[in-house]
Amino acid sequence: EDRIHGMPADERRALRQEHARPILRDLKVWIEDTLPTLPQKQKLAEAMRYALSRWAALSVYIDDGRVEIDNNIAERAMRPLGIGRKNWLFAGSDKGGERIANILTIIETAKLHGHNPETYLTDVLTRIKDYPTDRLEDLLPWNMLPAGPALQKAV
Repeated sequence: EDRIHGMPADERRALRQEHARPILRDLKVWIEDTLPTLPQKQKLAEAMRYALSRWAALSVYIDDGRVEIDNNIAERAMRPLGIGRKNWLFAGSDKGGERIANILTIIETAKLHGHNPETYLTDVLTRIKDYPTDRLEDLLPWNMLPAGPALQKAV
């Protein structure tokens, strides 16, 4: 069962449809009614046009209980990257920057799936040379079970 924050996705969807859908509907009507009355170069008018142009994406969480209402999880995962931004200036080249981005993606994905990144990468790099090439997807973070509790602590 797909549970997010302790509530099944279908229950979250039902609550959102009952409570959030009317609020968003009223907000959209208000924006559409108010927008023509504002000077079009005003920041509020720009924000309203931006919201209307992305309304489908803004509203998708109402009909899909698996979708988060915000992107806080992604923002938290990216925070260390923002903090270390000056370090990326020394990647050496565009290719170096791409390599850093790839390895950080692997590390964050491993963490997301409950792995200690160092343990996960050590395990994969140790096994990959003798692993059947037609089964390499077995080594992806979402296809491997995390190591025991003592080894799960994220770096």
